[in-house]
Amino acid sequence: MAQIVSIHSFRGGTGKSNTTANLAVSLARRGYRVAVVDTDIQSPGVHVLFRLGEGQIERTLNDYLWGDCEIEEAAYDMTQSVIGSVGANDERPRIFLVPASIDSNEIGRVLKEGYDVGVLNDGFKRLIRELNLDYLLIDTHPGVNEETLLSIVVSDKLVLVMRPDSQDFQGTAVTLELARRLEVADTLLVINKIPPGMDRDTLQQKVETAYSAKVVALLPLNHEIVHLASNGIFANRYPDHPFTLELQNVVNALIQ
Repeated sequence: MAQIVSIHSFRGGTGKSNTTANLAVSLARRGYRVAVVDTDIQSPGVHVLFRLGEGQIERTLNDYLWGDCEIEEAAYDMTQSVIGSVGANDERPRIFLVPASIDSNEIGRVLKEGYDVGVLNDGFKRLIRELNLDYLLIDTHPGVNEETLLSIVVSDKLVLVMRPDSQDFQGTAVTLELARRLEVADTLLVINKIPPGMDRDTLQQKVETAYSAKVVALLPLNHEIVHLASNGIFANRYPDHPFTLELQNVVNALIQ
């Protein structure tokens, strides 16, 4: 049975998309079939992390939402370029990406007209079935809107990414309350961009006590991810970095 995992943050700038991409690659490296759907339609960007150029993109999530293609036609097999050589007949591992359009007209259309969130839900189910997925990772739009709520409702697990920041603390509390009202089965907290010198144990205890939720990873602020500048998958470039190693705790939690 495939798992749907939404990766969400209340505010932008938390590193949500980077976390999503690195989780997807880490899961695929464990031998699973994984797809990432970029539902941050107003400000898409996951394709940049996978180094999927504009010239390579023929179909996007937007085309599916407007009824111009099936969702699997907008799924790009990134396996060879992201995790290396895999036999043509091998079912696993596999990693797919469904990007959102970066065309300004398409973004404007979404902002003006919106879209049918029911169609998006149907697309998730179809993608799992047609690609025989083990995990479907949804990179959500920050904050709370109809599309985000749909993603949370249909998810088996919700990964909330936050920074050790007062605004993030308040916003995450709102999202957690919504998730509980929507009866999300499992919510995991990831604290990202922890500055050097901050007491990690105290931070974890503070967050878990405040939210009554499990912190599964404490990711350090690091200069390498800044210098990488979204030009590739961090876990591939720095497999032994503390950030990458700590991220495996999230992978373990998803697998369990």
